[in-house]
Amino acid sequence: MTETIRTDSATRAELVIDGRRLSYLDFGGTGRPLVALHGHLSEASTFAALAEALRPQWRVIAPDQRGQGESDRAADYSREGYLGDLQALLDHLALDRVVLLGHSLGAINAYQFAARHPGRVDALVDAEGPAALGLDGPNPLSFLLNLPYRAASREALVAGLGPAAPYFADRLRRDADGSWRLPFHPQDMYDSEEQVHGDHWDDWTATSCPALLVHGTEGVVPAEQVRAMVERRADTRAVEVEADHLVYTNAPEAFAAAVRDFLATV
Repeated sequence: MTETIRTDSATRAELVIDGRRLSYLDFGGTGRPLVALHGHLSEASTFAALAEALRPQWRVIAPDQRGQGESDRAADYSREGYLGDLQALLDHLALDRVVLLGHSLGAINAYQFAARHPGRVDALVDAEGPAALGLDGPNPLSFLLNLPYRAASREALVAGLGPAAPYFADRLRRDADGSWRLPFHPQDMYDSEEQVHGDHWDDWTATSCPALLVHGTEGVVPAEQVRAMVERRADTRAVEVEADHLVYTNAPEAFAAAVRDFLATV
């Protein structure tokens, strides 16, 4: 454990797993613990609005998943690697049972963790996390491989990012040597996307704790898969939100309302 950093809305801390730093934000409070897992190209701080909306009943804790935000790059981006990080975080915080909420990659990590550790998960909130992903299509993050990871100045990095700059410019990191970099490595995220693809129906249907599936009207989970995910898993409900894949950041109030209503029944 290293120095804890406190901000106005959260406490940033970290743990070390096999020599690799995993950073997380604890939004605090005395409510029940809810661990929130972001998707690719994101980070823990994107859950700040949700954490505020769920106070005081829920204490939101959100890690920067491996290779993103303030967390160190990892040697691999396998399914078991992500799930091992989550287990290490829960153990580090002495959290025996939690609600898991995840978006996209984070949602798949959440329900796969529940499938392997059902006794530690009271409920699931799946935001745009399909049960079967990328079985026939190309890697949607292939565009990242054309982006620079680092540049000598912020201006040079923004210029190199081109049309992608508006999506990442406010989250660039400055390293000790004065250079600037993305908050993730493009190759890492491409590899991670490759390894999250697959048929995960067995994991999705393995548990029967209460589950909420939040999907966007312009999201990535096909309507027929949404219906099947509800029909094939016990105690599961779905809520549609007017948004694209980024349901919790692009429709924060509607997303928070759906989550609040669901958690009131848990």
